[in-house]
Amino acid sequence: MDYHQDRFDDFSLMLYKNEKLIALLPANRSENVIHSHQGLSYGGLLLSKESRFIDVIDGFKQLLKFSKDNGISELKIKILPRIYNSISSEEMYYIMFKLEAQLFRRDVSMVIDNLNPITLSSNRKRNLKKAKSIGVLVKEVQTFDAFFNEVLTPNLKERHNTLPTHSVDEMSLLKTKFPNSIRQFNAYHDDKIIAGVTVFEMQNVVHAQYISTLNPKNGLGGLDAIFDVLIRSIYKNKRYFSFGISNENQGKYINQGLLHWKESFGANAISHDFYSIKTDNYGLLDNVML
Repeated sequence: MDYHQDRFDDFSLMLYKNEKLIALLPANRSENVIHSHQGLSYGGLLLSKESRFIDVIDGFKQLLKFSKDNGISELKIKILPRIYNSISSEEMYYIMFKLEAQLFRRDVSMVIDNLNPITLSSNRKRNLKKAKSIGVLVKEVQTFDAFFNEVLTPNLKERHNTLPTHSVDEMSLLKTKFPNSIRQFNAYHDDKIIAGVTVFEMQNVVHAQYISTLNPKNGLGGLDAIFDVLIRSIYKNKRYFSFGISNENQGKYINQGLLHWKESFGANAISHDFYSIKTDNYGLLDNVML
């Protein structure tokens, strides 16, 4: 998170049991509220594999008490989607129930489960066939310049008058720190870039962070060719392939066109929940165990 530390007032916390680190909460502070770090897509409470249920209960109680003692009245926390867990871990849903936490946002992410694949739509098959017939070529590249400067940034500027969350320099810096986990795949036609996908690779999940194609070249099937290579070949042994969220306005509305496009690749919905907790409520975690 160092690359954007100037944008946030860090309030990340570490939980210990008998001087052994058992959990982390990446977080930032805004006045008297702390957030699951707003510079991270997912975040939430990160647990060691050795953490036991009672440890999580007691640890989270102490986290809330510590926050209250430091002038924090509210914690807004993201619950890590289950697909990102290395082992089964849904203690936080029970803790939210006991703390009378309020669900204030629910994002919808579209994910392919490679253990239960769904057939491509007819449109996807047709576009892929065309891409192959005209010689669209997919390559992994080591730099982000062409994709960001020629495809992604112009598209975002034209369609939404916005910029990518990461700059080219930031993505390049992140790749130097995680060279095997951040990868760039571009599609070319007649030796010119027509589309690209930036992926973040994790233990169980591959997440498509950026997806974009040149509008005049949209009919060439560049993205279809890239996703065919990624899903059917390079990442065929990963459990999940994530296309990211399809909602807007804090989860209140679904972008139907975007959702339908992701579904056409065989993706289904999972939820990403956000809760608000009053730090005063830490006492509700007393006497949980009989």
